[in-house]
Amino acid sequence: MSEEKLMSKKKPAYPVNEKLDGYLHRYSRKIEIPIFYEDLLRFSGSVVVYDSQGTDTLWVRVYYSDFEREEIDLSLKKVYSILHSDGSDRILEYLNVDAVDFCTFGNSKPFRIKVRNILNDNYTYFYVKKTDASRIYGLELEHMLSPYNLNFLVCGDTLIEEHIAGIPGDVFINDVLPKCTEPEKAQLAKEFVKFNERCMIRLLGDMRSYNYVIVPTHDFDHVVYKIRAIDFDQQCFEGKLKVYRPQFFKENYKMVELVRSKLQKHSVDQYKIEERSIVAKRILSSGDRIKRLLDACLIDEISLDENITKLKLEIYDMAKDLDFKKCKTMGEVLSLALDFVKRNYQDVNMRQIIGNDSNN
Repeated sequence: MSEEKLMSKKKPAYPVNEKLDGYLHRYSRKIEIPIFYEDLLRFSGSVVVYDSQGTDTLWVRVYYSDFEREEIDLSLKKVYSILHSDGSDRILEYLNVDAVDFCTFGNSKPFRIKVRNILNDNYTYFYVKKTDASRIYGLELEHMLSPYNLNFLVCGDTLIEEHIAGIPGDVFINDVLPKCTEPEKAQLAKEFVKFNERCMIRLLGDMRSYNYVIVPTHDFDHVVYKIRAIDFDQQCFEGKLKVYRPQFFKENYKMVELVRSKLQKHSVDQYKIEERSIVAKRILSSGDRIKRLLDACLIDEISLDENITKLKLEIYDMAKDLDFKKCKTMGEVLSLALDFVKRNYQDVNMRQIIGNDSNN
């Protein structure tokens, strides 16, 4: 299926409602920062950024007038201190802003900031973007329901995100995957099945290969690969269920082929059950935090009416739960989907407990 048919042309940015704003304040996501997204748009020129192979990365390196550069650099270093340290000025003299890059590709049009420690040349990145409510829901759900914690800040119309390290999926598929051993390929196939299931459960869409990274970790005598989402623009927006399943994007074709060649059907089913169970456990352990987030999402406008209608009927066809047909917002669809996963997990556990009791 082509992307034009699978994805909408453009997703609008949605404002933060009062409940979500209160949630961000409660969990220390809302904070005052010394610079805003609009300030970074005042660059006076730019040059194209190429990768090591001479390919256009779709990022441009921007530069500012001498009059503004000093103030912008100082403000960005303060943002780094707030994001990664205690927010004090003590570390600022040891930091240097090496680059400010701007990407016009995609919805969020982010700025990527490269900050270097001048004492040891270690560097890291963070991103400055325009605030989008659906993206915030995506970041928070990733923080609570995936194996990974995320660090981000919101101030008015500006969103600050930490960098997620890893090998971009498209680069990995083209350059690294062909060199992987057969056991590594089998392990990657398993991880893609679990990643695919996790995205569908929490309605995170558009996981084309350049929207996730592969993270290799050395464990004794082998390498373990994990897959992490890095783009959360398409949280709960699209109306087609396939958009929330990475397997249906042509950019992931080689990963899908890997699953077909390395895993038998019962293994695929086993890994799906494992992932659903892990997500259910995270929902249960997150307590009031996820409830407060979903309370804000229930009344929020983060999608189009036609998308909500289409998605709730497609999920009903799969889950056969009549409550999906009653949903009026995308937040209600999301909340019911997560509750469906949680209830199924609890029902299975209860049947096992009853079965064990009867055997005894």
